[in-house]
Amino acid sequence: MTKLYTDTSANLPLALLREYDIAVIPFSYTVNGVAEDYNEETDFDGKAFYDAMRRGAEVKTSMVNPATAAAFFERALAQGDDVLYVGMSGGISGTAHAAAMAVQELQEEFPERKIAAIDTYAASLGEGLLVIEAARMLENGAPFSLIVEQISRRRHTMCQYFTVDDLAYLERGGRVSKAAAIVGTVLKIKPLLRGDDEGKIVLCGKTRGRKQSLTALADFYEKLVADKSEEIGIAHADDAAGAQFLLDALRQRGFTGECLTVCYEPVTGSHVGPGTVALFFQGIHR
Repeated sequence: MTKLYTDTSANLPLALLREYDIAVIPFSYTVNGVAEDYNEETDFDGKAFYDAMRRGAEVKTSMVNPATAAAFFERALAQGDDVLYVGMSGGISGTAHAAAMAVQELQEEFPERKIAAIDTYAASLGEGLLVIEAARMLENGAPFSLIVEQISRRRHTMCQYFTVDDLAYLERGGRVSKAAAIVGTVLKIKPLLRGDDEGKIVLCGKTRGRKQSLTALADFYEKLVADKSEEIGIAHADDAAGAQFLLDALRQRGFTGECLTVCYEPVTGSHVGPGTVALFFQGIHR
């Protein structure tokens, strides 16, 4: 048997985690200095979290360290299971490196077991959709090596495009300068961002106005999508209306598949801020 692991950033609803028996290695974070715990037994209250951010709450996040990752993996290995971890982009978090270190250590301790950690170069549902793909392959009896090969290949075509409602959060994270954030806010400029080939977040355009920015995300989809019937993901930081506007725009452009829509989980969401809307889909390239 293979035990599938991911982390908080995958942004998967509790129902899917239970359906596919996916274990989550939790990121830690604080709100106004108070530690908050990720709870696999309850869904994240996005509205309360992002309302707190709107009121000025300070959120700080921490990556998973090698010892924590190893402790999770060792539970399955000690029971005779193989371990596959499909995790957050190493381009924005040290967690991927920590998981790789844990795997290297445990391969020496459990040489008879198959162990792998895949850096998806993605976050939120860009990561989560790949986790679900791996889970479905496991359910269908695919061999360990084939799953690793396919997810490792498909991560390179997982497109991640998003827009933020408030430039202040990107400015705090060093994504835009303070001057650009001030000017952009005054002019109502909405940046367009994407995950690049290394999983880093880069600017890829800008619009003036909220609806134009969401329409631009749909335009990226129309230009890059590989199969309009394939499942996609939309994540929003407490903006369900914006997520629905985007989905409607995608339907108008011929999207016929299923859409997994979620509220941004707190660790990634705290860095992009309330009102962010993101689109994730398999493209011809990133």
